[in-house]
Amino acid sequence: MAHTLDPTKALHTWSVFRTMGRFVAPGSAPSGVLTENTSGGGLDLLELPGQLAEHGFASAQLCHFYLPRTESAYLAEVRDAFDTAGVDLECFLVDDGDVLHPDNGEQQQRWLSGWIDVAEQLGAPRVRVPAGDQAPSDETIALSARRLRALAAEYQGIRVITENWKSLLIDADVTQRLFEQLEGEVGLLIDTGNWTGEDKYDQIAAVAGRAECSQVKARESAPGVLDAVDLTRALTVLRDVGYAGRISYVYAGTDDDEWGRLDEMHAIARTVTG
Repeated sequence: MAHTLDPTKALHTWSVFRTMGRFVAPGSAPSGVLTENTSGGGLDLLELPGQLAEHGFASAQLCHFYLPRTESAYLAEVRDAFDTAGVDLECFLVDDGDVLHPDNGEQQQRWLSGWIDVAEQLGAPRVRVPAGDQAPSDETIALSARRLRALAAEYQGIRVITENWKSLLIDADVTQRLFEQLEGEVGLLIDTGNWTGEDKYDQIAAVAGRAECSQVKARESAPGVLDAVDLTRALTVLRDVGYAGRISYVYAGTDDDEWGRLDEMHAIARTVTG
């Protein structure tokens, strides 16, 4: 049954990648999907919460690669910065790691475990980890379920969730099969921009009702022009399936004025969220 979406102004901090100077901390991207970059010139992470509050955001999902250091004293500073700004750290996002890697899957599981420890120290109630970056099969789905459940069992003080993302969770059917084997021990973050094709809204609708968090992407229909139709339709799907979590915006366009485009997203979203 359709219901009112959470009106909290929230974002996925990938949306401000350019504002952050495209910073990617050393050692945070072993797969090479992101290029390490510490050249500076962007917003310091400790200043980000204050900027979020200044732009009206009350909630954020924080990318792991923005952390220049992970010692406990620095993590306490980051946690305090979010607390002082009054911005809720909804979820800590680990944006790399492959528990299904044919050679290094166990090593990658241990690597992810270290980042879950970081998330706990930051005080995040949830941490998102990838379900795997290998093609779906009975074997890879079962292995993903075992390794995700092992991570969740290792950390009882934080909710481990995964996302409809990368090479394993290519559609709603595979996602449902994985979550049947997870048996509630791991949660779902739904990203409305990760699946494509004519049936993508049906695919999203099939699993979004079980999701605890979201990432709602705004792409462009033309250079510099947000695709308002796609954004509105994705939000309407979440509303109509009874999704009860927050709506975290993801700006995925070409404009360097990320804050301006996020405000535009928020104005479009308000037509659905009220």
